[in-house]
Amino acid sequence: MVVDDEALVRSGFKLILSAADDIEVVATTAGAEAVEAVRQTGPDVVLLDIRMPDVDGLTVLRHLRALPQPPVVAMLTTFDTDEYVLTALRSGAAGFLLKDTEPDQLAQLVRTLAAGGVVMSPKASRAVWQGHPGAAVVDDEETARVGRLTERERMVLVLIAQGLSNAEIGMRIHLSAGTVKDHVSAILTKLRVGSRVQAALLAQRAGLLDEGQRRSEPGR
Repeated sequence: MVVDDEALVRSGFKLILSAADDIEVVATTAGAEAVEAVRQTGPDVVLLDIRMPDVDGLTVLRHLRALPQPPVVAMLTTFDTDEYVLTALRSGAAGFLLKDTEPDQLAQLVRTLAAGGVVMSPKASRAVWQGHPGAAVVDDEETARVGRLTERERMVLVLIAQGLSNAEIGMRIHLSAGTVKDHVSAILTKLRVGSRVQAALLAQRAGLLDEGQRRSEPGR
């Protein structure tokens, strides 16, 4: 389901996503009708505009998260430094998409969300943190938690933060999906976080994504 106050944005997203054989757009709506539309249609994934004039996306997100079976929610925003993105991620959003995301990437990002992955590009997430430097401070306790991760768990955490699902992580590092699931559970426990997004945020703040980038550079 696509929730946006602009009809043109809703129709554009629906047109792009409906072209994928494995994705059905069950509804498009403005913010005020979003919660009821979710109750009626039961989407697996909701793309939710973070800034709407009738009701803001954070309010809709809070109501959606309170549902008995909440959908996966990713926030839509025009700005990669949107001040509300951090609040949304900390409130249970599974990531965020820029509205100018390339059409050929959009369907894959929705598939990632449906598979339990995180949609939060390193470029955009760095921009969020750089725009809010006070939020980027990692305290000693958080640093200690990250330090308790094994090398394999750190590798899995970086891939989580890059938006990969368990199956994709398994293919990348040659592990079964069940083994990856066990690693993810251990990571969440050790970091004392409740979701993959919170783990990804901590990975970003701790510099693990930059570390992973350096490792992937030629000659390293």
